[in-house]
Amino acid sequence: MTPAPSITKAALWMALSIASFLAMSVAGRTATAALNVFQVLELRSVIGFFILLPLVMAGGGFKAMRTERPLAHVARNLVHYAGQAAWLYALTLIPLAVLISIEFTTPIWTAILAVSFLGERLSRPRLTAIMLGLIGVVIIVRPGAGSVDPGHLVVLGAAMCFGVSVVMVKSLTRTDSVVRIIFWMLIIQSAVGLVPALYVWRNPAFELWPSIFLVAFTGMSSHYCMARALSHADATVISPMDFLRVPLSALIGWLLYNEQIDIFTAGGALLILTGNLLNLQRKAPQPAEVATS
Repeated sequence: MTPAPSITKAALWMALSIASFLAMSVAGRTATAALNVFQVLELRSVIGFFILLPLVMAGGGFKAMRTERPLAHVARNLVHYAGQAAWLYALTLIPLAVLISIEFTTPIWTAILAVSFLGERLSRPRLTAIMLGLIGVVIIVRPGAGSVDPGHLVVLGAAMCFGVSVVMVKSLTRTDSVVRIIFWMLIIQSAVGLVPALYVWRNPAFELWPSIFLVAFTGMSSHYCMARALSHADATVISPMDFLRVPLSALIGWLLYNEQIDIFTAGGALLILTGNLLNLQRKAPQPAEVATS
């Protein structure tokens, strides 16, 4: 049964989603300061699997998780795993607001790939959005102003991986449910990351476990809450709310880490967000696409 439209409920669910994303950023920075990125990812996937189990049982149990497209799930999760690893690593290199700003180029890369591989039409608003996003990245990175910060390139690579992942998810949602896609994401990424995690394994200190559990929980809750928000309102209403992550991440970076934002980062972020707003003129994505990106 489709929930009744409600801007109030959508805003509340979106507020929880934004809070989850920001909490994951802070917890992820704490965890990766003491543990290797591969170990954090492995713990996130394993703990996340047990968090997902109630939804798996409610959706018909393990039999209902069978898929006819295992290779597509494997390919998608290899790319997504690389993107997650790069995103977590970038947390240790650059300010939060810069990371989130560049991460918001994901819809731009998704649009380019959707045109190339899904046959979607390259409309004028979408082309304008792509150009603004690319210009925004150049302003933030400033390749001609000396040496480029490696963190910028790492998170840009993560955003590209997320764009590829979203396109693959669009294809998977034609045959598989959201829960099934997340189920296989956690299974495959746990398997992929097991060897590198064991290679760099360090027993986490007791005080790190709250951050580890928070990364695992918010990694699930952020996308689940966004999907619930989309069930109450269109993406054209929800997505602009998500842009609040940029100024809020800047505020958190200033309060917790004494990070300063220069005019180039602010200007580039504004262009990227403007491009995303223009891109919302296309058909709104389904909750499944957002919930698994």
